[in-house]
This record gives sequence, structure tokens and C-alpha cells, in this order.
Amino acid sequence: MNLAERLIANPLGALAVLAAAAFLEAYGDSFFQIGVHRSAGLGRVAACGAGVAVLAAYGLMVNLPRWDFGRLIGVYVAVFFVMAQVLNKVRFGQAPSLPVWVGGSLVVVGGLVMALWRG
Repeated sequence: MNLAERLIANPLGALAVLAAAAFLEAYGDSFFQIGVHRSAGLGRVAACGAGVAVLAAYGLMVNLPRWDFGRLIGVYVAVFFVMAQVLNKVRFGQAPSLPVWVGGSLVVVGGLVMALWRG
């Protein structure tokens, strides 16, 4: 059993891997947001290049463990939603609107159902 498999064998370890992957995905996407909408010239190239590198790290991290892809990616979506809102506030100073809070709560509840329902 490799390190990634041992880590996700523990529910908190699996959540840590999902949270780290969600951070990398949202952070990588934020570089493209900056590159496309908030910079020009070499700054745009650098921001998009950073986005490519960070998203490649995300792709590797989320695929290292062998897990039930459908179930854990479903849970991942909920973790990603939360991480994206945190990064949106920290990096861009934008707080979620009421519709985002309401819709996001449905996403998180769905993730909890997939994570906790044994059947």
C-alpha cells in the first residue's frame, strides 16, 4: 500500500487529500482569472503559466489514490465549492451572495450524503 492509499484509508486523511486537491484546483483557476481579466502582456503569460502548473499538480494529487471515483469525486465537488468560496474571498475580496450560499449549501449537503450514507 503506497502513502496515498494509506492516507485515504483514514477518513480524515481522505478529506485532507480532497481539501489539498480542491485548493490546488481553485488556486490554479484563480491564476487564469487573473491572467484573462486582470493583467496584460508578460503578466498575463506568467499568470496563465502558473495556472497550468498548479492545475497539473491538482490533477496528479486527485488521481494518486485509487478510490471509488464516482463517490469521492462527488464529495470532492462539495469540498471544492467550500475551498473556492474561501479563495474567492481571500484572493479577490468577494463574499458569496445569498444565491451562492443557498445553492452551495445544497452542494455541501449532497456531499455529506455521499460521504456518510452507507448502503
